[in-house]
Amino acid sequence: MSSSTLRALVALVACYAAIVLARSHLEVRGDLHFPLSARGTNKDGSVPLYKNPRADIEERVNDLLQRMTLDEKVAQLIQGDMNGWMDFNDPLDDTKTFNQTGLEEMMSQKAGSIWGGYLTPWAKFVFGVKVGQRYLMENTTLGIPALIQSEGLHGFTNNGTIWPSPIGLAASFNPDLLKQAAATIADEAEGLGISHVFAPVLDLSRELRWGRVEENFGEDPFLTGEMGLAYVSGLQSGRRRNASSSAIARMAATCKHFAAFGSPQGGLNIAQVTGGERELRSAYLKPFNRACVESLSIMTAYSSYDGIPAIANKHLLTDILRNEWGYKYWVTSDAGSVDLLITTHGTCDTRECAAKAALENGISGEMGGGTYTYLTLPDQVRAGTVDVKFIDETVEAMLRTKFSLGLFENPYPYDDYLSTLRTQETRDLLHTMEREAIVLLENRQNTLPLSKSIESLALIGPQVDRVSFGDYVFFNASNNGISPLAGFTQHLANTSIRITYAEGSALWSDDPSGIPAAVAAAKASDVAIVMVGTWSLDQTLLWTPGTNATTGEHVDLSDLGLVGAQLQLVQAVKAVGKPTVVVLVSGKPVAEPWIQEHADAVVQQFYPGELGGLALAEVIFGDVNPSGKLPVSFPRSVGTTPVFYNYLKGSRPVDAGQILDDGTLVFGHQYVLDSPVPLWSFGHGLSYTTFNYTDLALPKSTIGTNEDFTVSVTVHNTGERDGKEVVQVYVTDLVSSVVTPNQQLVGFQKVDLAAGSSKRVDIRVNATELAVWTLNNKWAVEPGQFAVKVGTSDQTFLNTTLVVR
Repeated sequence: MSSSTLRALVALVACYAAIVLARSHLEVRGDLHFPLSARGTNKDGSVPLYKNPRADIEERVNDLLQRMTLDEKVAQLIQGDMNGWMDFNDPLDDTKTFNQTGLEEMMSQKAGSIWGGYLTPWAKFVFGVKVGQRYLMENTTLGIPALIQSEGLHGFTNNGTIWPSPIGLAASFNPDLLKQAAATIADEAEGLGISHVFAPVLDLSRELRWGRVEENFGEDPFLTGEMGLAYVSGLQSGRRRNASSSAIARMAATCKHFAAFGSPQGGLNIAQVTGGERELRSAYLKPFNRACVESLSIMTAYSSYDGIPAIANKHLLTDILRNEWGYKYWVTSDAGSVDLLITTHGTCDTRECAAKAALENGISGEMGGGTYTYLTLPDQVRAGTVDVKFIDETVEAMLRTKFSLGLFENPYPYDDYLSTLRTQETRDLLHTMEREAIVLLENRQNTLPLSKSIESLALIGPQVDRVSFGDYVFFNASNNGISPLAGFTQHLANTSIRITYAEGSALWSDDPSGIPAAVAAAKASDVAIVMVGTWSLDQTLLWTPGTNATTGEHVDLSDLGLVGAQLQLVQAVKAVGKPTVVVLVSGKPVAEPWIQEHADAVVQQFYPGELGGLALAEVIFGDVNPSGKLPVSFPRSVGTTPVFYNYLKGSRPVDAGQILDDGTLVFGHQYVLDSPVPLWSFGHGLSYTTFNYTDLALPKSTIGTNEDFTVSVTVHNTGERDGKEVVQVYVTDLVSSVVTPNQQLVGFQKVDLAAGSSKRVDIRVNATELAVWTLNNKWAVEPGQFAVKVGTSDQTFLNTTLVVR
């Protein structure tokens, strides 16, 4: 017997003894039913339970856990990397070779999940996945497959179809459409052998200076929860080919970042988040509770909350997530975040301390990007400083996710993977989403839609000849997109409209020298469209020194206005006197009151997907009636933030001042020379038709504290165009034991109405939407009166009162 085999057997016996002592609830048999020399078999020759595809998942997890050595368990907790045996450094290289030594070393220590989010030829990627999974299945003792991971925030990051950034997806207010979109992301990734996608992001866009606002579904917990649930359901629904009958999903979604990550102090990435238990539960946790209890994985946050790092927050990760919510699947840290306990938070001074704190408080694994602190765990268990039960509980969660995916039966890519990549069906669905995500903010004197009988059109601005995707896209992904210039050119190809293009100014420059040419273009045209905004970069360029961006991960702002000469450009074009349409292409709200006050029309296009330029042209010319609504409020300036609509009662007194166009100062108090009222508030969005609401009713106007209720209203399309309207229901708890929001969204539904038609809309509201986190630190629906309104956050179309007894 070799010395390595002897050490493995000693470790197994020691680990087994610890299991028997510490894990009696697993009902581990008192005698080993498998030989130590062949742990993937049974002594009686029967098929091990964990290999039986018809067996119960919990029984399979229990059976497999007993057979694992301590080192094998720890290897399940640490993320590996396909680049350990493949060479993905050149995105164009298609050489199908691998490093055997690198493969064996990787799988010996980091085998539970494998990062594969590279841009590389599909055939090469498939080759690499097959090599890795075949090694694990056929050349390791127990044959445990790995999760193969990629990003999937708005399209998976190996030349997958790119969708609008999540804030744009949320502007559609269409969960059913998002569910279909998420399903196409799974379609494209699944065939390549990917089984784990890092999305959706459920942080709230309440701190607008933060760079990652574009990755969220907006400022509201209810909307975020509904869109998050749609994404998780769409991504996971179904079953991999040849998977076990007990498999419940084909792809593992990853809800992130758990929790409260999106409101860092100063808007600075990974900075502390300040708040208490009530705010945590009433705002930040609600979307996760709605969307993620059945998600097969969750990712923790980098930041601290109330002074406790999220990565090692026992109350958050164990008391609430595991025990209160009953979450039983895989939880992983974010890249390098365990090391932050040492380098940033200052709550540990050694890798051993960091690993112990993250494991025992979080029951979570370790992603790469750091020093791999979890490699210290085997020695810590042997030294008695870490209890093996925490390792076992975490490994159980990983195995449960893998069995739920059916990976033990088929972890491999599909031979026909090309059949689900970039299909026409996906492109058609993308086109629909692009159209529904565009928001019409202003439309004075019905400037829009433009008529195709005009003779000339000036397309002006730095966003015209640019494909502006959000972050978390692959290198050169923009090559697959249609710019607004290309989109308008394509859309108007069969008309006589003459298009004149002038950049006017660069996004990142205050050089005004191009403005005269833009003014000349406007003078020579019937209508001017000025496209300005923010910009992000792909995941390669965003992290490359010397590049610039105004949104994206680690790109935080101190000013929410337009950068450089962009506002000056808009003002110069407007001064020409021609109808001027401003299009804001951005990843977050742009705070420019002058545009709101002076532009003839304003259109918001949050970072689009590949067909964004075409969809924009279709909306501008009326081939598509805009139906998007704002998932986030727009402040007048950075100094008036936070500006989210569902502030606690009493938190937004208004006695506004103003600086007039001629410089006159009009003094107020809240604020002295500005207003806390948003330029455009959550839920706002215009249409080319008009809608009217009548006959608001509560079929049951008095309910008990545990009763759901229904809001019914008739919506009429009173205009001359077909259109889609988002019916929004808000509730205010009039008197409560603790301070509650002035209003909160509790339901919505998007309806499609032909011109002149009407529809009765019923929106079911769950009783839990009325609950408050009480003084006794528990959820309760308190008896009393609740104001119910139909409208937007800043408009009331109809209202009534609900009584709870």
